[in-house]
Amino acid sequence: MLVERALATIPAPFDRALLDVAIVIEDRPSRSQRETQGPPADDVLYGLYEGTPRTEWGADLVPFPNKITLFRLALLEDFPNDRELEAEVRQTVLHELAHHLGIDDERLDQLGID
Repeated sequence: MLVERALATIPAPFDRALLDVAIVIEDRPSRSQRETQGPPADDVLYGLYEGTPRTEWGADLVPFPNKITLFRLALLEDFPNDRELEAEVRQTVLHELAHHLGIDDERLDQLGID
């Protein structure tokens, strides 16, 4: 329910990108996700985009299913208040949707989306 409320507030054009991405909730990142992401083991990971960014789609590419995984335990630990948790879920989904649209972390920092 909380995730659905957060997703309902995603602005255009990001909201249309949600049609191409599954939102999955897991307790924590798998070993494979940690290795793919590459952050230090003590770095907190709230979400992760896995798939082919739209900027790389083409006629000869069959994209794998795109997904954003939200990591429930890290989010709940750092945001025990429902309002703050919903805001962070929204921010995390926006961040990961930006990756789906081909925007890297450096550009997100420039745009003020962390």
